[in-house]
Amino acid sequence: MSARPLVLVVSPGDETLRGYCLEQVAAAYDVVLLTATEPSWERPFIVDHAVVDLTDPAALLAGGRALAERHDLAGVVTWDEFHLVPTARLARALGLSSPSAEVMRACRNKSVARTLFVRHGVPSAASITARTLLEAELATATLGYPVVIKPAAFAGAIGVIRVDGPQELPAAFAFASAGASRSREDTGVLVEEYLDGPEVSVECVTHHGVTTAVAVNRKHLGPAPYFDQIDHTVDATDPLLAQVAPTAAAAVKALGITDGVQHVEMRLVDGRPRLIEVNARVAGDMIGHLVRLATGIDLPKAAADLACGQTPDLTPTRNGAAGIRMLYPNASGTLTARHINQPFAAHTPWLRQVQWIREIGDQLVLPPEGDLYTARAGFYIVTGRTAAEVTERLDLADDEITVTVRADR
Repeated sequence: MSARPLVLVVSPGDETLRGYCLEQVAAAYDVVLLTATEPSWERPFIVDHAVVDLTDPAALLAGGRALAERHDLAGVVTWDEFHLVPTARLARALGLSSPSAEVMRACRNKSVARTLFVRHGVPSAASITARTLLEAELATATLGYPVVIKPAAFAGAIGVIRVDGPQELPAAFAFASAGASRSREDTGVLVEEYLDGPEVSVECVTHHGVTTAVAVNRKHLGPAPYFDQIDHTVDATDPLLAQVAPTAAAAVKALGITDGVQHVEMRLVDGRPRLIEVNARVAGDMIGHLVRLATGIDLPKAAADLACGQTPDLTPTRNGAAGIRMLYPNASGTLTARHINQPFAAHTPWLRQVQWIREIGDQLVLPPEGDLYTARAGFYIVTGRTAAEVTERLDLADDEITVTVRADR
């Protein structure tokens, strides 16, 4: 029998983008898994599992209870945005440490979060719920253009669109409504003030109500009016961290989060932070991996530590920078070729990873018809001494990688 504590992971995600999370947690804990499909790549990192319908809260709860009967669990954790609420409910049902389901629900619902930000004086965007196009028109009359229309409870910038004038509103409202209809929690749409400025995220760890901002991630977005995320860069010595950390901590506190890892998104408007949202889990798009490459801080392990009632070690052990670039086609179509200059890759140690996520013959579909799940062909990761060097290297590598599509007629 292992002497290590045992943690239950709910919904491990896919190997490509979330495999590092499970691997890093398994380096410190014995892991049991609650998953929707029979494990494959996860098997080296787990000691037991249960397969359940994760979209059914009752089935998820029953599966978790069954694992708890077989194992002495120290905690329950997830890095899946769509399972934050049922995971919190499961942890509480098992008598284990967790934020309440109500707190997680507030994080999941952008309308509720905006209300709490206002109540606690956290600088955010003005926001109005719109159930119909008429209500959206009335909201724009109050807010003025440009506005952002988005689902109240979804993720991945799906259904999020900027609107610059009334002629664009009907199509934009339909686009956001289609994204919102995919939510199992709230199918409402929000019309919000457009925050004009660079977008960043603050990667935070909260323990006993004290939030530590461990890194700031600078984002590069794709073409307007959509908000697809193209690049992320993390620099261990980024001076912006000190400026944005207090606002990130205030947002976490406003939502009632006392323990956990958070991915806090904001924009800098006239140099001042304004909140977009708080995601109460390890960030997606490999950002947690970038944080470790740049600083040495292990966010997935920190999440497991907190779930198990342990104090996470947030001591930086590296002092560098890292970045990721998502590979998109220039237009929608059938993927006909994907290529990396092999001599370049073989002799470039700072090119840490090139990962294809779509196969030849797959359809790549950009917004508005598609989203990040249908548009991305792959990604690559680089490291460097500074953010400037990482950005330069992202551009250098970009010239050595090609994605070719055939336009469909």
